[in-house]
Amino acid sequence: MPVLPGAEPFRHEGGKVGVLLCHGFTGSPQSLRPWAEYLAERGLTVSLPLLPGHGTRWEDMQLTGWQDWYAEVDRALRELLERCSEVFVFGLSMGGALTLRLAARHGDAVRGIVLVNPANKVHDPLAVALPVAKHFIRSTPGIASDIAKEGVAEVGYDRVPTRAAHSLRDFLRLVDAELPQVTQPVLLLHSPQDHVVPPADSARVLSRISSTDVTETLLEHSYHVATLDHDAGQIFEDSFAFIGRLSPSVGREGTATGG
Repeated sequence: MPVLPGAEPFRHEGGKVGVLLCHGFTGSPQSLRPWAEYLAERGLTVSLPLLPGHGTRWEDMQLTGWQDWYAEVDRALRELLERCSEVFVFGLSMGGALTLRLAARHGDAVRGIVLVNPANKVHDPLAVALPVAKHFIRSTPGIASDIAKEGVAEVGYDRVPTRAAHSLRDFLRLVDAELPQVTQPVLLLHSPQDHVVPPADSARVLSRISSTDVTETLLEHSYHVATLDHDAGQIFEDSFAFIGRLSPSVGREGTATGG
């Protein structure tokens, strides 16, 4: 199937500091594209992959699970580690959960992580029925485009495939158990008004990770897809400042150095 317009992966070859960006469940790279371009314009090497089963049609996602999504970001991270001297990982929603697992499993190879409205649990009361329901109900209403800013839409599916939702539930449980293994510096930005992932998920993440360098920021003017919302500029600026604080390779003039 052809990729939806705007949902294409993004890659930029920059300096020796790299950033991997992980998009969310049923979403696409489009939700993080402005963030990726902001970082690329400042000289960083940037990788924003398209997760398997995403960016085409929701039926394609029925054939994938968390192992496929995680394998793709793990592959992209390993590519960056071969190319760059330091690598950061950023993620939105389920992409935040993918980011946390990469941090837990790769340890010091990941210099720091930035999380935006990270998912920790499937809160739908019907989630307990997913192991059975997935055999009878193919999809449920979509979760894309939870954005406060008028005239902005997310390129994502209008349906949630139940098989994939069941896999997501299993993945989030797995990641929750691995949170104590996360020790890297963390910048976590979350929206008090989020109609997809409640603030309780961010609180849970912060309570279970082992990181000592932690910054929490509220995104007061945005909903779930904050990277396309009113607070997008703050996310971009704060995340670049986070990199600059931790990486001596990022120049004080606002650009990354290195070949």
